[in-house]
Amino acid sequence: MAHHRSSRSRRPLAVALAATSVAAAMVTTQLASAADLRTLADTETVDATIAVDGTFDGTGRRFVAGPELGDGGQSEGQDPLFELADGASLSNVTIGAPAADGVHCLGSCTLRNVIWEDVGEDAATFLGGGATVLVEGGSASHGSDKIFQDNRLAGGSVTIRDFAVSDFGKLYRSCGNCSKQAARTVTIEDLTATAPGKVLAGVNANLGDRVTLSGITLTGAGASDIHVCELFEGNDTGAEPTKISSEPDGTTCTADNATVE
Repeated sequence: MAHHRSSRSRRPLAVALAATSVAAAMVTTQLASAADLRTLADTETVDATIAVDGTFDGTGRRFVAGPELGDGGQSEGQDPLFELADGASLSNVTIGAPAADGVHCLGSCTLRNVIWEDVGEDAATFLGGGATVLVEGGSASHGSDKIFQDNRLAGGSVTIRDFAVSDFGKLYRSCGNCSKQAARTVTIEDLTATAPGKVLAGVNANLGDRVTLSGITLTGAGASDIHVCELFEGNDTGAEPTKISSEPDGTTCTADNATVE
């Protein structure tokens, strides 16, 4: 399971980039093609993790990982393209392939209109205690394992809304075997999930996790095979967690207004 790793290098962002009024006002949910994105945005290769303390508005630019960060596969030990300090925000960014380990939030953070074309190890990893995370707008595709990895300690919450995901393993996973565990709360609302996909939320029933899903649309061939949630027995030993259910139980997992198209 993904644990926080110290990145090998950092590129400090001393001054927050200014957001245009149009970009700040828009919240988009889309699955744009890679070809379209390349014609609309510049591409920047990230050789050292970009450290964000404040606000980073990418204004639609596309970022890909250089070999120093990782190859975007499922091997552990890759570094993120962006590392957000507690309270930082990242918006209007497209992360292409290779994506290495995507984005790390060291505490509370906002990810708005971020598009992951081809998810690497994870799209984003959430860390820190008492952290409140908002993922609003944007999309993620081709995540063979997890999209959002939640390793937070006690307190705070994760909210994912107005988001689209396609060709994925798990949209959200509360860490099942981190060395330090806590009850984690997550809300997923107004989501479109396009098959193939396995599960929207994996949570630990024995550790007090709570996930609420609403306004969920499952679409595409095989949409009916996507599980809304899976419940696990988590641990702090590093052992593979045991799956105990693949259905909402009304306590650990509550799901309303899920439709299959």
